[in-house]
Amino acid sequence: MIMQYGNGDLTKREFLEQNFELVRRTNLKPFLRVDTYEKGLFNYQYYNVLAKYYTMLAKEIRNRKKHRKYYNYYLNKGNNYYHEKDKAALALLKLIEFKGVEAYFVEMDSKSLRDKLFEIVLLDYEEAIFHSKAQWLLDILREEKVFIEEKKVSLIDDYINETY
Repeated sequence: MIMQYGNGDLTKREFLEQNFELVRRTNLKPFLRVDTYEKGLFNYQYYNVLAKYYTMLAKEIRNRKKHRKYYNYYLNKGNNYYHEKDKAALALLKLIEFKGVEAYFVEMDSKSLRDKLFEIVLLDYEEAIFHSKAQWLLDILREEKVFIEEKKVSLIDDYINETY
């Protein structure tokens, strides 16, 4: 699916929907114990898929008064999964002892994400790029001295700035 998205065969929305459907259909669950890079990456991706999907559903019905309770339900679900995604990122960062990690704020088209969204890059792993806006995670990255106090263009700029 990543290749299909990269080739333009899938829109971002289709990419998110198909990822969600894969998780639902296969009944995948996150690992309880993260003792390998692969398990940590899987958990991050698992929660990221669910967070983006439920947030997308909330955005679809945001301005419909008739569906206000569903908006809140989907938004809360999305936010809870984003929190779990950030915890999964931290577990992975701890596993690799914050070695080969670089983080920084990214340039954003979205005004609501500007100066909030940061990118975490695992330099020793191919395409290991995470994003968050969690202040508590940002504080940890700064404590670990892996956060660069500058704004950069994201390594996956087209993806993070595409609306869906």
